[in-house]
Amino acid sequence: MAAHIASIHSFPHLSYLFKIPNKDHSMALTLRSSSSFIINLKDTRSFKTLDEFSSMVCFTQIRPSCRLKAKSSMQETQLLREKTLNLEDRRSDKWEKLHGLTEGHGKSDSTVPVFVMLPLDTVSYGGHLNKPRAMNASLMALKSAGVEGVMVDAWWGLVEKEGPSKYNWEGYAELVKMVQKHGLKLQVVMSFHQCGGNVGDSCSIPLPPWVLEEISKNPDLVYTDRSGRRNPEYISLGCDSLPVLGGRTPVQVYSDYMRSFRDTFEDYLGDVVVEIQVGMGPCGELRYPSYPESNGTWRFPGIGEFQCYDKYMRASLQASAETLGKTDWGTSGPHDSGQYNQFPEDNAFFRRDGIWNNEYGQFFLKWYSGMLLEHGDRILAAAKGIFQGTGAKLSGKVAGIHWHYRSRSHAPELTAGYYNTRHQDGYLPIARMMGKNGVVLNFTCMEMRDGEQPENANCSPEGLVRQVKMATKAAKIELAGENALERYDAGAYAQVLTTSRSDSGNGLSAFTYLRLNKRLFDGENWRHLVEFVKSMSEGGQSTRLPESDTSRTDLYVGFIKEKNASKTKVAALV
Repeated sequence: MAAHIASIHSFPHLSYLFKIPNKDHSMALTLRSSSSFIINLKDTRSFKTLDEFSSMVCFTQIRPSCRLKAKSSMQETQLLREKTLNLEDRRSDKWEKLHGLTEGHGKSDSTVPVFVMLPLDTVSYGGHLNKPRAMNASLMALKSAGVEGVMVDAWWGLVEKEGPSKYNWEGYAELVKMVQKHGLKLQVVMSFHQCGGNVGDSCSIPLPPWVLEEISKNPDLVYTDRSGRRNPEYISLGCDSLPVLGGRTPVQVYSDYMRSFRDTFEDYLGDVVVEIQVGMGPCGELRYPSYPESNGTWRFPGIGEFQCYDKYMRASLQASAETLGKTDWGTSGPHDSGQYNQFPEDNAFFRRDGIWNNEYGQFFLKWYSGMLLEHGDRILAAAKGIFQGTGAKLSGKVAGIHWHYRSRSHAPELTAGYYNTRHQDGYLPIARMMGKNGVVLNFTCMEMRDGEQPENANCSPEGLVRQVKMATKAAKIELAGENALERYDAGAYAQVLTTSRSDSGNGLSAFTYLRLNKRLFDGENWRHLVEFVKSMSEGGQSTRLPESDTSRTDLYVGFIKEKNASKTKVAALV
């Protein structure tokens, strides 16, 4: 096939993704694909939109394998008209060739597939795919870099915002088809929490309006701290099994939502949609909202506060205390556990030889963490019943609370609901609960090093990761990872490569990088990502890409001397 040339100047929308090299050298992209990435310069004048351009440079495009069985009335007519491929078509050479590129991921202990988180506002509040042209170009770039797939939040506040059991999956249907077109995989987060008010939240997506209306009538539906401050991020687990949401329990509402997703995307599950991450708390994590950043309530490295003061949690605490004949222990949470921004030694409960380690402290912490474990078990058991047999994996996320990890009490972990102290392993019970439900444990802060943290915060992200790796190994479950903060440097990637191996405890079954944005495509940032993905596919070996395509790899980024490109303008992916 003859090579053709394209000028990027015709497509300003791609300015963040492609750039023209200077006169000394150019960055070259080589893709092994059935269609050429480089197109004829004179042909570019006929393209009016980025979509027309993308269709010339992306991988072979195929029709969706099935019709999305959408429940939304606004989609139904359109989707009924979509053409389908029968089983014979799905087994065609074209299908096999496209999906064969990623077939080997996850089948070897030495291979760790890499996913990339999409922007929080990938689907707009109006329910449509945001910036579809830019998304199409970005997915094409990620595919060329060897990335396995992407992750997206399926926001409860968007999908069910029109009323109880009125679901609109339209924007997500657009995304699923686009992801499939590029031969990528998709991880979908059942996000039953609010977006906004936490680290990295770049947009605001509250809980569904009809849920907020119920909360306004009954403020005890949300978590509450000792001073009476309510947190609207997530429904309190204290009312999990009570019909407080229009006659349905929160767990029933979550189950109906997940069932609607399954029915809508049934034919894509296990093929395109390969993982369902089940949200179980703020930020989608199995925890209490003990360190909320909104309105400056909490600042790193504060210990946070217990969230057990809504009437439902208080009733449970009282009942638990009465079973032990300790009625006075159930009247309230600890009175001397400090405030959000204190340190462990600032109060009687968390200090070195504090109340956390006496009979009352152990009773309270066992109850508090036990409530969280039961909450996770209820939701994951429901998810297992809904998605079992679909081919999609289930996962649950646990927060990487690494500050004050070196202290005896591990105060920030305790307020978040993880009963992890100098004398108690708080992660093994979580891992076992997830194992019972066939769930992958997803953990954060995989990129962090102890030496990078402030001394006064008593941090040890490396020690915490080691402990979680050992817990998942003991529970015989898979461990997947994420980075906690946006990092683009080689040092952060090298740390992930180190933690991905099974030298100590469990190795990673997958890694999801946070997050897709314009900065990721800057020259050095992009190079680091490409090298990282390649290293993860080669068993965590920290290797650099060659300067030339001597091995006929699917992608290389190398330098082409001016004498070899004096008459061309090359679109470079950097």
